[in-house]
Amino acid sequence: MTTPDPTPSDTAPTDTALPGGPLTGKALADQVTRGVKADLRAWNFRPHLVSVLASGDPASRVYVDSKARRAERLGVQFTAHDLGDTLTDAALHAALDDLSADPGVHGIMLELPLASGLDADAALLRLAPRKDVEGLSPANLALIAAGRETEALLPPTPRSIRFLLRAALGDDLRGLNIAVIGPGRTVGRPLTFMLNNRGATVTLCNEHTRDLPRVLAPMDAVVIAVGRAGLLRPDHVQPHHVVIDAGINVHPGGVIGDATPDLPVRAQTPVPGGVGPLTSALMYQNLVRAVKLQRGEPVE
Repeated sequence: MTTPDPTPSDTAPTDTALPGGPLTGKALADQVTRGVKADLRAWNFRPHLVSVLASGDPASRVYVDSKARRAERLGVQFTAHDLGDTLTDAALHAALDDLSADPGVHGIMLELPLASGLDADAALLRLAPRKDVEGLSPANLALIAAGRETEALLPPTPRSIRFLLRAALGDDLRGLNIAVIGPGRTVGRPLTFMLNNRGATVTLCNEHTRDLPRVLAPMDAVVIAVGRAGLLRPDHVQPHHVVIDAGINVHPGGVIGDATPDLPVRAQTPVPGGVGPLTSALMYQNLVRAVKLQRGEPVE
């Protein structure tokens, strides 16, 4: 049995998708944010969210800066804990153990990728599952894979993508064919299970998939999250496709996605302004959910 997304609503806003044009997440992000603000106003304390950086990855810094700005607007205490890119696994584990055990910390984000030589799998095991607001710990991913989403903290980026797909294709994804290009830990792998939980048929691809136009032709939608600018081109897509671009590539002129802009498709998310705003809002919704779980309060 599939499980619906929890708050704010199980139906995506009707004004999110523009056939033949941009597909943005602003309407739903605003809706999510209103719910988060209402929860925060009901509390007599400020939740504390900590972002742990252990690399020199410029894309991670872009994400952290965006999270910090939203935290300030919401009134959430935010700390960026930059450990540098020369630390050992043991030092990283000790930092994560301390944060997981600290009752004054309500949410933890381990920014991926880690510096070369660090073991992401081992590091994610050190996160307390109920503080894992990005939903990437093995405990949360296992619940998603088992179809028990209501018990998990869901990764915000895959959840954002799923909402946008439902906005463009209809709330019921059962029987639709969706290609996911990029089997990464933060997007592609959890998204594959989350779409399957909604009854979609998922084809998982990567940047080495042969004859990509042939593979993608029968798809209803294409999601790309590889981290390689311009990977998805006009010759890869069809006019009926919905394209969700979750790639982020930092260039001197700004941030660009993995797909060529203005593809000849039914709808496409822009970068920036597509998946990102909704992802950030859903991450703070996860923080609210995490606090409730830690306090033994009921959650939806």
